[in-house]
Amino acid sequence: MAATHILSIDQGTTSSRAIVFDGAGSPVASAQKELTQHFPSDGWVEHDPVEIWNDTLAVCREAIADIGVSEIAGIGITNQRETTVVWDRATGEPVYRAIVWQDRRTADACAALKADGHEALFKQRTGLLLDPYFSGTKVAWILDNVEGARARAEKGELCFGTIDSWLVFNLTGGEVHATDVTNASRTLLFNIETQDWDEELLSILRVPREMLPRVLDPAAVFGTAVEQHFGTPIPVAGILGDQQAATVGQACFAPGLMKSTYGTGCFALVNTGETKVDSANRLLGTVAYRFGGTPTYALEGSIFMAGATVQWLRDKMGLIASAQESEALAKEADPASNVYLVPAFTGLGAPYWDPHARGTIVGMTRDTGRAEIVCAALEAVAFQTRDLMDAMADDMSRAGLTAPTELRVDGGMVANDWFCQVLADTLGRPIARPAVTETTSLGAAFAAGLTVGLFKSTDDVEGIWQLDKTFDPQKPEDWREGRYAGWQDAVRRARVE
Repeated sequence: MAATHILSIDQGTTSSRAIVFDGAGSPVASAQKELTQHFPSDGWVEHDPVEIWNDTLAVCREAIADIGVSEIAGIGITNQRETTVVWDRATGEPVYRAIVWQDRRTADACAALKADGHEALFKQRTGLLLDPYFSGTKVAWILDNVEGARARAEKGELCFGTIDSWLVFNLTGGEVHATDVTNASRTLLFNIETQDWDEELLSILRVPREMLPRVLDPAAVFGTAVEQHFGTPIPVAGILGDQQAATVGQACFAPGLMKSTYGTGCFALVNTGETKVDSANRLLGTVAYRFGGTPTYALEGSIFMAGATVQWLRDKMGLIASAQESEALAKEADPASNVYLVPAFTGLGAPYWDPHARGTIVGMTRDTGRAEIVCAALEAVAFQTRDLMDAMADDMSRAGLTAPTELRVDGGMVANDWFCQVLADTLGRPIARPAVTETTSLGAAFAAGLTVGLFKSTDDVEGIWQLDKTFDPQKPEDWREGRYAGWQDAVRRARVE
């Protein structure tokens, strides 16, 4: 009998996971390992690439143990997108730790590029802004700060890749250096109109083309995982950056469909079809996916701290013992409290793009307790989503497109019903939670399934998507606008003028 399952690798910011999906898109087995975070300096965030690979291999083996490797038709990969790895092409040894997407060390380099008048060119060709978030300046930093790295890169001895490329290289025993278009589009080096690496941008950032991976569609055979890893060769058949994977997993295949993923950060994407929207609100134009060589575009807004804020409450402040405790505590908070927490621990993302903003709590009184602070942390994620949705609605109106009328949500935080209701009340729009909320993993499985023939088309994928629950707004307009005005004031206080 033909294999009917997909092994989906979800290598995220805080953990490495493997989930096995059956042909109906249902998860049947999984394994997960938490990933060590390194903070060597203020605003710096790093991971160990070797730990990432070893953990990924371990969770994959654990997830398929009960299913049996003979049932696995292909491997899909989804990953933290902008996190940057540079390694030796011959030995596979990283030359430096992975620089994580949250890392802000290249803020001054980005400011210098802006001062030199380069931002308009980068925005036109990549859809991105000059911000430390993206991979390009991270690669340049490694080449400039690791002894001999630049000379080795120019000789073709070094590989650059996002985490997907690093995993493919290791899965294939060092045979394949490749990425997909969604990850490539987040590097500041890839022209999303010509769909190729851009020589002028490479020159400006001083990144040698010799170190770049080959770029393929998300649904493609990238290579074959060698026999030694799982006991039999398995095709690596799909790759999508995590937020694009969630877009596919949420079946957002029509213009105007919007999803927001609440993991470590929060990332909202709205499908804009064949239209690459030039944002007037400092949102990102990006590639949603590319099937059959034809790109579909999206507008994206990125929030750096969502689930990571809950992790901070647990690990650094000791206000909760587990993420699940946050819901019960938030319900206990005084509804008249005007405490706002702005989680700008690594700066602010869209639409502010302020790398110098820092975490701030405002509005505390003698009555403020841990319940009010936990409540403010969860509300902050909803307020930031409102920032993004308002900006998207304005940009889409300018482009003659219809703004989204509902929001499809996924990720770990949306298991919290209280949070989903606050989100609906803050946005004034229905919130749709799917039956399978791990949609990043599901999207990678769908891409691989399209490649190996488990699914015939995106229509099949759309038919698999199922709604779990809709949360409708319950609060009046004056409550919504009053609370949001307080949030905007708190953000002003968090920013360094």
